[in-house]
Amino acid sequence: MEAVECIKTRKSIRKFRHDPVPKNILTEIINTAQWSPSYKNSQPWEVVIVSGKKKEELSGLLIKLLEEGKAPEPDIPEAISWPPETEERINETMKKRGALLGIDLNSPEIKKKSKAANFRFYGAPHGIFLFHDSSLNEWSIFDAGLFAQSLMLAAHAHGIGTVPQGFLIDYSSEIKQFLGIPDSKRLVLGISIGYPDMENPINTYRTTRAETEKILRWFE
Repeated sequence: MEAVECIKTRKSIRKFRHDPVPKNILTEIINTAQWSPSYKNSQPWEVVIVSGKKKEELSGLLIKLLEEGKAPEPDIPEAISWPPETEERINETMKKRGALLGIDLNSPEIKKKSKAANFRFYGAPHGIFLFHDSSLNEWSIFDAGLFAQSLMLAAHAHGIGTVPQGFLIDYSSEIKQFLGIPDSKRLVLGISIGYPDMENPINTYRTTRAETEKILRWFE
């Protein structure tokens, strides 16, 4: 797939087919993402892929914590406020997605169901967790973002869907304990990955983008 087409046609997938992605393809996707740029070529990212029984056990643990009402404690705090223009784009997306599904995505009950869907990896056969050492600063979080983007584009080029999920780091400590990851590591992001179920209505929604003129300034 040509690079520009790959960037413009990638989308977040929220319903997956159950058939697993072969290990060699997942490995190739990670290998491709390793060519992402990083500060001083530090390559700070570390990757864990969960599948099968292990993924189901982790999913059960996360849903249990949610049902018990445990407060989220992500290694990277959730944003609590946004600039007006940014908040407007978020609200527009939530409104349109909610209209497509016939639900109010801002209601507490729906928010809880949405988290549970995240914790079930949207039915994907695999979940990916990105870590790096917690002693690293914001540049390494930026680098992890570059790696995640490369990973998702590489997957899309293979016809494989992904969705980056902030909710998947809600219970960072418990996830690290479950996976045997040292507390000295920071859980940066979760990503569900698998073959997309394009017959599901939720995958028909396509987010919009701000007009380039609104985010671009020229100085000559």
